[in-house]
Amino acid sequence: METSTIVWIIVGIIVVIAIIVFAYFATSRKRREAKVESERRKAAELREDAYEKDVAARERQADAARTQAAAKQAEADALRARLESERLASESAARQADAAQLQAETDERLRKADAVDPDVGADGTPNHDTDTDTTPGQRL
Repeated sequence: METSTIVWIIVGIIVVIAIIVFAYFATSRKRREAKVESERRKAAELREDAYEKDVAARERQADAARTQAAAKQAEADALRARLESERLASESAARQADAAQLQAETDERLRKADAVDPDVGADGTPNHDTDTDTTPGQRL
């Protein structure tokens, strides 16, 4: 074989190797770009998922705060009702005491009136022998 043929074979082999190396680097670069793009998409999905979970967590926190506020309002309402109940019970007891005192004073005045009235006997029963006066507060 001639030297020029060997040189052309070597040049051909070098060209084929160069084409293979170029093809490898070209596809390798596309694979790297595809991988980078895939990782970007995955990162975007993870960020979106994290955002949605953050929104859900904030909504739950807001619900918890509303529930806590409602519970505190219910406690305040219950305390207010208990205080009102105690006030009304105290007022009722005071009015009952006033009524009992007034009744006792009224009974005492009627006893005094019976003691002074000549138409009422010693035992507090009316005498039917005499004319009865129908003045207010008099027992018949």
